[in-house]
Amino acid sequence: MKRDLKKHIKQDEFATWLGRAVAFVRAHEKETRVTIGTLLVLGVGALALNYVRDQRGRAVETELTTAIEAFHAPASDEAPASPDQPAGPAATTAADKYRKAVEQFEKLGRRHASFPAGKRALYYAALSRGELGQFAEAEKLLGEVSSDKSEGALEPGLARLELAELYRRSGQPDKALAAYRQMVDDAAFPLPRDHVLMRLASLLEEMRRLEEARASYRRLVEEFPGSVYAPEARRRADFLQIA
Repeated sequence: MKRDLKKHIKQDEFATWLGRAVAFVRAHEKETRVTIGTLLVLGVGALALNYVRDQRGRAVETELTTAIEAFHAPASDEAPASPDQPAGPAATTAADKYRKAVEQFEKLGRRHASFPAGKRALYYAALSRGELGQFAEAEKLLGEVSSDKSEGALEPGLARLELAELYRRSGQPDKALAAYRQMVDDAAFPLPRDHVLMRLASLLEEMRRLEEARASYRRLVEEFPGSVYAPEARRRADFLQIA
């Protein structure tokens, strides 16, 4: 009995609410049509913007892919990576190729900075400047890319790794060492840390800090026993212990 009464009360409440809603819509018919129309326009607009952005993103990726292929193609004064790889058609020398690459990548990166491909373009612009010996400019670009906080992005990690390599190549081993150590101890670093450990150990060996180098090789073997670098790291650690 009570259950039936509660059911009737709920039905009455719903009927009352529905009646009031219908009455409100009728009394404010014009305003309701405008509101619904506005919501539809906004919804369609959002879908259209997403479609345009997706199309533009695909176009940027295609443009970037073409530029990267030119970057990797050997110039007339570079040995090809394989006998079947042709030389870049527009590059007569490596310097010409990398100068053109800087222009292409930086233009692409600045124009499409909001896309992941834009960040990748700036990364390749930094690589190109590094090949030209423009270390200060390359460092600035890599710093810009590495500061990106986008979730799941690989470009910041790649930029941090390349920045350490840049310090190493430009005769700044202490800066390179600090950069490698930060990456090795960063559990959130998105790239394989065994690779970074190998680079760290080899740099320490170059700097004749042999005990630290051996410890880094041993750490790689212990923390990443299945790494492709583990056999070489074990050999280097054993050699340095004997040495």
